[in-house]
Amino acid sequence: MSNLIPEYLLVILAGVVAGTVTRVILLRIDYRQYPGYPHGYLGHLFLGFIASVLGAVAIPAIMKPDFAAATFLALAAQQFREIRNIERRTLESLERSELVRRGLDYIEGIARTFEARNYLVMGTAFVTSLAAQFGGQAVAFVVAILAVLFSRYFMSGQVVGSICEVVPARISFKGAILMVDEIGIMNVGLKSMRDKILKDGLAVKLIPRDGNARSTLHDIGQRNAIAFTASVILGTKKDVDTPEFTPLARKNPDTGEVGLYIMPVERDLEQLIAAVKLTPVLESARSKPLKAGASIKAAKEQVKST
Repeated sequence: MSNLIPEYLLVILAGVVAGTVTRVILLRIDYRQYPGYPHGYLGHLFLGFIASVLGAVAIPAIMKPDFAAATFLALAAQQFREIRNIERRTLESLERSELVRRGLDYIEGIARTFEARNYLVMGTAFVTSLAAQFGGQAVAFVVAILAVLFSRYFMSGQVVGSICEVVPARISFKGAILMVDEIGIMNVGLKSMRDKILKDGLAVKLIPRDGNARSTLHDIGQRNAIAFTASVILGTKKDVDTPEFTPLARKNPDTGEVGLYIMPVERDLEQLIAAVKLTPVLESARSKPLKAGASIKAAKEQVKST
């Protein structure tokens, strides 16, 4: 028995280290989504460590066998779902004081992401401890690297730049209507505000690559996320008494193109384009009508053939 204890400890340690490292790596992309650092980082790292422990001890528990210990995985899944609810409630409470709001769709996407990361950490720890148990530490090291790379790739997701082109656009006024190229944004009544917008404002146009991208940009939550990301990266001159400076993304109903207007602190057009391109595509906004259209067309052809 004394010979088995160090072996199990090494198996558990390999899984815990791999899972914790995975959580640290995944935490690096949170700066645009969650404002609670450094205390938020500490909380999520600790939860990642717990998920790693749960995933790592599963293999020794099954090998013992101690199936009662393995049932803690189901309990952990329930707790991680509760984490999603906590994150959602936290961000919704912070949303009330935001000058530029994320939107409920963005908040739900962030909450789901944090939950999913704990599952990835647990899975990384599990497969690493499995490799350590049956293949040794060298095999576990290779498996851990592959699992970390998979987790990083899986959580990267699509960004706006992968579904549409982002090009500079011209700000103008048609009477009192603020225009981004041919897209109407809002009514600006005061001439002093119109002059300020023409002087300091920036705008870009998002051109969808296909029908799927057009449908995604149609979602108001996705457009809120784009405006929010741009305001975080470049800053915004909006204050509580200047609603005219609110970043807005409005679409051309005829073409599906979207115009984004912002009054940035850093007036850098290239940085604005980069920020828009890096905005994540929200799960709730993701849509693929082209696949549905292809299925409908195939069904019609099948009916004709019969």
